[in-house]
Amino acid sequence: MSTKTEIDFEKLPGYRWYENGQSAFSGPLFQLFHRLDRLFLTWAAECRAREHHFPPFIPAKALAKLDYFRSFPHLITFPVTLDASEENLKQFGEGTPMNEKGEIQLTATAPIRDVITPAACYHFYHFFQGEHFEQPAYLTTRAHCFRRESHYLPLQRQWSFSMREIVCIGSSEEVKAFLASYQERLSRFFEKLGLPVVWKDASDPFFNPSQNPKYLLQKLAPVKQEMVFEDRLAIGSVNFHRNYFGEAFGIQREGSEAFSGCVAFGLERWIYLFLTHFGPNESDWPALESE
Repeated sequence: MSTKTEIDFEKLPGYRWYENGQSAFSGPLFQLFHRLDRLFLTWAAECRAREHHFPPFIPAKALAKLDYFRSFPHLITFPVTLDASEENLKQFGEGTPMNEKGEIQLTATAPIRDVITPAACYHFYHFFQGEHFEQPAYLTTRAHCFRRESHYLPLQRQWSFSMREIVCIGSSEEVKAFLASYQERLSRFFEKLGLPVVWKDASDPFFNPSQNPKYLLQKLAPVKQEMVFEDRLAIGSVNFHRNYFGEAFGIQREGSEAFSGCVAFGLERWIYLFLTHFGPNESDWPALESE
C-alpha cells in the first residue's frame, strides 16, 4: 500500500545534497536509479531503439542552429578553461585563484566553443546532421544534463541531473504514432501502480517568454505534455518537435525535412516519486516491469 512521506534528506541513508544543486547517492537509492533506467530501456526496446553514448559537451555551433542562446540564456552552463599562455597561467597560479567566498577568480579564458549538455536528445540531431533516413529511426540515450536554475531542491530541481530519452526521427505520422503509443503505455503504468500522475500541456522554459515567438507558438499549439506527479512535479514529458530539428540540421525522411519527437524521463525526479509515494523503505517499493 502506498504512502505519502515527507523526506528528511539529511537522514536519508546513502544520500547527500550539495547546495550547488546536485545530488550524490549510494546503496538502495543507487540501485533504484539503475532499476528505473532498466525500466526505461525495456520501454525503449519495444520500438527497438538503438542506444547511443555521447560526450558531456555539445558544440556551441550545434545549439546556435536552434537559437538556443537567445531562447535559454538563463539555463546555460559553459565549460571554461584558462587561456593557455604561460604568462596567463602564471598570473592565475601566483595570484589568488579562489577568494574567501569560494569563488574562482579567473584570469584570461580560452574561447568557449562548447556547452555542457542541457538536454539528452540534442546530441542526436547534431550526430545525424545531413542524414537521409529511408526508415524511421528509433534511438535512446542517457545523459548527465545541466541547467542553471534560480533555486534548487533535492531530487526535484537540480543544476545537474540524469535524463533518459527515447527518440523517433521520421515522418510526421510516424512520430505522432510513436508519441501516442508511449503516452498510452505510460498511462497504463501509472494506473497499474496507482501513481497520482496526470498529463498536462506545457511549454519550454524560454527566457522572457512573452517576447519569444516560439513560446507563443507552443501556447497556441501545444507540443509538450508533461507527466505531473501530485500536481506539482513534472517527472518526464512527451515532446513533438515538428520538423524543427530536421530543418535546422538538414535531416531528411523520404525526401522531406524529418520530423522528430522524444519521450524524456528525469531519473532523480522518479526517485523522488518513489520515496514520497511508496516511502523510504526499499521493501515497500514495487517491482518494475523490467524485473
